[in-house]
Parts: sequence; C-alpha cells; structure tokens
Amino acid sequence: MKYRKLGNSGIDVSVICLGTMTWGGQNTQSDAFEQLDFALEQGVNFVDTAELYAIPPSKETYGKTETIIGNWLAKNKKRDSIILASKVAGNSKGWIDHIRQGPKLNRQQMTEALDGSLKRLQTNYLDLYQIH
Repeated sequence: MKYRKLGNSGIDVSVICLGTMTWGGQNTQSDAFEQLDFALEQGVNFVDTAELYAIPPSKETYGKTETIIGNWLAKNKKRDSIILASKVAGNSKGWIDHIRQGPKLNRQQMTEALDGSLKRLQTNYLDLYQIH
C-alpha cells in the first residue's frame, strides 16, 4: 500500500480510503466489519464517514454508519490503527432537515455534531473533520 502525508500533519494515510456511506442502509454491520477487517489487512488505514450516513440520508438511518464503526472499534480495539475522518452536515437545502432542524454551520451546531459523532464512534478524537 502507498501512503501520503495528510496535509502538513505528519500523519501517513493510505492512498486508498475506505468509504462507508452505505453501512446501516445497504450494508449490515456484519458486512461492514468484514470490509474494515479486509481493508486493514490490505494496508488501508484511512476510513471516511459522516454524521448523516447511511445514504440515502433519512431520519431512520442518521448516524448508523458511525455507530457501526464505533461498534467495530469497541470490539477490535484498533483505534490507533486507523486514520478516522468524519463530516458535519452543512447548511440544509431541505433534504436533511431532520438533522438539528436543518443544519447550520455555527459554533453550537458544529460542536453538537462533533460530540454526537465522537459518541457514536466510541472514540475521543477524529484525525480529520470536514464539512459535508
């Protein structure tokens, strides 16, 4: 596996990132665990998720992908083996109004979103946090 620096952080990330947007919707937790295990065996260490996943976003699937990743982390104790990225839902255009009554990118909502992600992911830090 090839790796690159994540910006100027000094963190080495695999050039292949494991996307997780279908976990909790189209894929089960069991499927996700298999995919995470396989990715790590191949040298993939970069895992991307978002608070609004699973896709398509809905009130029923909100946060399910992060919860699945958190369950995998709790089971395998491999938090230090992955570079974990998540995303806050950006300003709503009517399609994700179930998230904080229509997300806004203000300090309060971003803090609330981050705290929720950390809880679902069962970790106390993210390596990368982005706006979705």
